[in-house]
Amino acid sequence: MESFLSSLLRVDRAGLENPIPGAMCSRRVWTHHSELVAPLSVSVNELDLVRGVLQALQGFSSPFIIWHQKEQTFRPKSAIRVSHLSQSSLHLLLSGFLYAATCLKLVESIVSGINTSPRSPPTLMAFSNSISAWLERLRDIALNEEVKISNSNVTVTPTLLGLTSSLSSMCSGAEYLLQVVRGALPHAYFESSSTISAAEIAVHVLDYLYKRLDEVCLVQGGEVEGFHMLLQIFAGSLLPYVEGLDSWLFEGTLDDPFEELFFTANQSVSVDDAEFWEKSYLLTRVSGPKSNVTKLNQKKGVNVNDSTSVSDKEKDQNNRVLCPIFIKDICKSIVSAGKSLQLIQHIPSTCSEIFGKIQHRGRNGFGNLDTAIPLAEKNSFRSTADLSLSEIFCLSLAGLIGHGDHVSRYLWKDEVDEWEISPTLASYISGELVNGMGDKDLPVLTYSDRMWYKLLVGAVQEKRSREAKLEHPSASYVTCVGNEKTGLAAEKALQGLFCHENVVVSVSKIDLQRNKKAWNALNLSQNYYLPPLNDESLLSAVFEGSGLADAGLSGTDYRFGFQFGTSEFLSSQDDLKILETLFPFPTLLPSFQPKLHMSEFLPFQKNSTLPSRVLSWMLKEEPSDTPLPVVILQECFTIYIRRQTDYIGKVILSRLMNDWKLMHELAVLRAIYLLGSGDLLQHFLTVIFDRLGKGESSNDDFELNIILQESIRNSADAMLLSSPDSLVVSISREDSLDRDKDVKGDVIPLTSTRKSRVNNFGIDCLESLKFTYKVPWPLELIANSEAIKKYNQVMGFLLKVKRAKYVLDKARRWMWKGKGSATKIRKHHWLLEQKLLNFVDAFHQYVMDRVYHTAWRELCESMVKAGSLDEVIYVHETYLLSIQRQCFVVQEKLWAIIASRINMILGLALEFYSIQQTLSSGGAVSAMKARCEMEIDRIEKQFEDCIAFLLRVLSSKLNVGHFPHLADLVTRINYNYHYMSDTGSLMTVAGAETKSSRA
Repeated sequence: MESFLSSLLRVDRAGLENPIPGAMCSRRVWTHHSELVAPLSVSVNELDLVRGVLQALQGFSSPFIIWHQKEQTFRPKSAIRVSHLSQSSLHLLLSGFLYAATCLKLVESIVSGINTSPRSPPTLMAFSNSISAWLERLRDIALNEEVKISNSNVTVTPTLLGLTSSLSSMCSGAEYLLQVVRGALPHAYFESSSTISAAEIAVHVLDYLYKRLDEVCLVQGGEVEGFHMLLQIFAGSLLPYVEGLDSWLFEGTLDDPFEELFFTANQSVSVDDAEFWEKSYLLTRVSGPKSNVTKLNQKKGVNVNDSTSVSDKEKDQNNRVLCPIFIKDICKSIVSAGKSLQLIQHIPSTCSEIFGKIQHRGRNGFGNLDTAIPLAEKNSFRSTADLSLSEIFCLSLAGLIGHGDHVSRYLWKDEVDEWEISPTLASYISGELVNGMGDKDLPVLTYSDRMWYKLLVGAVQEKRSREAKLEHPSASYVTCVGNEKTGLAAEKALQGLFCHENVVVSVSKIDLQRNKKAWNALNLSQNYYLPPLNDESLLSAVFEGSGLADAGLSGTDYRFGFQFGTSEFLSSQDDLKILETLFPFPTLLPSFQPKLHMSEFLPFQKNSTLPSRVLSWMLKEEPSDTPLPVVILQECFTIYIRRQTDYIGKVILSRLMNDWKLMHELAVLRAIYLLGSGDLLQHFLTVIFDRLGKGESSNDDFELNIILQESIRNSADAMLLSSPDSLVVSISREDSLDRDKDVKGDVIPLTSTRKSRVNNFGIDCLESLKFTYKVPWPLELIANSEAIKKYNQVMGFLLKVKRAKYVLDKARRWMWKGKGSATKIRKHHWLLEQKLLNFVDAFHQYVMDRVYHTAWRELCESMVKAGSLDEVIYVHETYLLSIQRQCFVVQEKLWAIIASRINMILGLALEFYSIQQTLSSGGAVSAMKARCEMEIDRIEKQFEDCIAFLLRVLSSKLNVGHFPHLADLVTRINYNYHYMSDTGSLMTVAGAETKSSRA
């Protein structure tokens, strides 16, 4: 079957992809088959030949025209001739009809193969159903012509020439339909070894129809038929995709068993995991550089603007997502909305008073809002009037192409956050009028004769009656409880719109309600047994004289036959009543009605009845306008998706700010990692700095956490932490393990490296301290492990600044104690200490202003503008990147250069502290003092070099233009133009003069 269908797709593809005029096609088909006919000709009546052509167009063979299975084409059974037509004229007239019949037969074969294939995804099945509808519509034209000929009493004989005029649109439609089928179906689907996925098939079908529709709608004149056909096929093929998005956007459920959508679920990640937002639902991407669809399009010569074509690196990355081109720009927001909906439904609301401002309002379908119900109690995000997204899409499409009406403005009010029907339209649906109706509402009066309005009214009323019956049992159900003849189960089955036990009951409900007297005859008790036998004469002959005949036994009746005893009979009666309760009217059969659509056969069903009615209407009616496909999708589809995603975004943001207290937790992170709290970590850092100053190492995580908890308990900001145990400090040993390797990469024994590590108390030793703060769920989606890692990087840098300021303040106290001996050397020390302290203080003030205050204010302003959880995560990541850059801890070349000089200056402050500690101890000999003076000169020289380099880099116009905050840092470091003039020239340093004067 697969090879057969593949051959159908390959037949004469060159001619079909580059359409040939009908006459040329006719000559080509006739010439191809004229070689196969017998040399003997048969005279044929033209009327019989016309009937044979009409039957061939319907897919049937006739005495003169047969379907050649091997050649896959219609051809004459033998050489035929008509008395009043030349052979060339006959060939020319007949070949056009044979070509059209062949096209329709090929379409039928392809559609049959799709329907019988066990791996046809829903989108392909919907496409097949739409093609089948058009195939039937085109063949009905030939059928009507045949009926007209059979029922005609006119003496004029139908001719092939007259048939050419009446069936011209059908023949062109047949050829066009085959082109659409062959273009929309990928070759790889019919190959047995193909690995093409359902998502690739769906994207290829929808993209092809969308682009072909875009081409046709721009052509005026004779292409209206093509636009009509493509639009109806595209709408029908899109419905499964729309239904999948409906369950995702309005219920938070991924109902996609064939994996047709552009994203898939990762079953290993649940909604409770910290990786839920990043890894739970992933966009479906092409596995290789080029997908099967891309290769197919390249074979076809599709335009390079195709969604799956590859042009450059950036476009290749964007087009690797298997998503239809008309929703590619909103695919990420769709995935985000569904995940947000799952979070809202999974985590109950704990702040009902605040969250009550955004509520789900129960809708009765007429714009009247019921009592507000918090989302925590009613997790329902159904669309307008409880219509599904596919129903709204079809209604909007009917309104747009039928009358040019923008239905979306009646199904949504922009000033509210809930889906609802506008009050004016609702009043007409319910049959009421609104007093004081303005002029802007008057056009609604003219909508009563429009198709989309009738469908909307019917759908809403059907749903209203169904809800009313479910909530309030009817009076007939109450009155029939004591009536055993009518039966409780029968009445109950007729209460709802759909009887799941027996679908025929739903179809025949009206007839059953009208004919209650026939219920007993239709029920199981009257049809469970075989009818009685007419064997009275046989029984009387066999049992004559036995007394049985005199007892009233006149024949075999299977209700009271010999196979039952008394107990068995009673038991069977009980079983019969149970079966009648479970299966009401099991013997009822539906009446046969030809060409009855499912939407008319069954009661109103969601996602089927209303779309089926709209598609049937589109199949019969020509569109009054040919809008661009982008307009159709915008007005009928994407506008509802965008509004739903915006609504879910508002709800999730309300949860984040009110219930889940996002800003409070971010403020706690700011107080901890940006050292914003005045004394939260003051005791902890003081103890650590003192130990490092004394040369004592703190490698015990347990001891560090005891000190940390004591610092938290004694802090006035302890109330920031709801659980003090959520903040934990540890020693990261990743860097130490890297230092424990020699040049060859071998690990050095621990005993040989311990002594070297104990004496390692430089400015970078605090980088091993890693603080972990456990934010409550689901805020871990925002402040995840990667974000905490970035916070730790910023904190590590701030600890260096804080430690440098701490040791310089301590060194100043030592120098202040020895202020009595004011020598030139001591003045030199004082001057260097002030330079170092000025730089550290200026940098610390810059950090607090730019990082702690300005960046936080920008974060708060951006959070107010965010519209979804994805945007919140992006705002937080931008905030982290901003403070990382301002603290020079990002892995970029410019920031690495600046950070190296800043770290060097902070290290010089630590070295200066060590020298002053040695000098203040009082035990330093003259040689040691001389050595210290040499170190002081070296520190001053390195400090001046670092300052000069930093000012050149930071004041560069290019850098300041890209990062204006660097100008603020230059102003603070170069206060009063001490190191660099306003023209950019470095001032003369005094280090050399001081050294010569001391000598």
